[in-house]
Amino acid sequence: IPLLCRALAMSKRPLLLFASPWTAPAWMRSNGDVRGKGTLKGKAGDKYHKTWANYFIKFLDEYAKHNVTFWAVTAQNEPLAGLFTPPQAPTIAFTAAQQRDFIAQDLGPALARSPHRTQLLMLDDQRIHLPHWAKVVLGNATAARYVAGLAVHWYLDAIVPPGCSLEATHKLFPDHFLLYTEACTGFF
Repeated sequence: IPLLCRALAMSKRPLLLFASPWTAPAWMRSNGDVRGKGTLKGKAGDKYHKTWANYFIKFLDEYAKHNVTFWAVTAQNEPLAGLFTPPQAPTIAFTAAQQRDFIAQDLGPALARSPHRTQLLMLDDQRIHLPHWAKVVLGNATAARYVAGLAVHWYLDAIVPPGCSLEATHKLFPDHFLLYTEACTGFF
């Protein structure tokens, strides 16, 4: 928070920050650990999913106390990586349908009820999952109304041409922006 406050103070224009969760607390997860393969317990609309959505709001509340606001949050960092992750990695696995339902029933309504004007981004994973992931989530009118855009990682870009993924997704859902949110040099 002190570093963000310094950066905000030094910037000549507003900084647009976004946050992306890695994992829920162990007691909410199917494997009872913050690491390794696991999902949120239960299903969308239940106490675990509503509580996890409220964690997002609490996170935004706490940062707001320090005058740090977030332009956007993602529903989950690399939701499919949770199925293939090394045992020590903290992550939650979501399928596209599970993310759709979590957004429609829990996270979207929680953000809409909150005082925060934070936008919601979906996917936050490799573009290899597009346009399928977008069709599942944004094909649901309830989920789509809460989602501002799609967060995309670019580690596997050489596998899937942009026309088959990004362009196809944009043509299907032109009102939702596409934003690259994660990459590093030296990966492949």
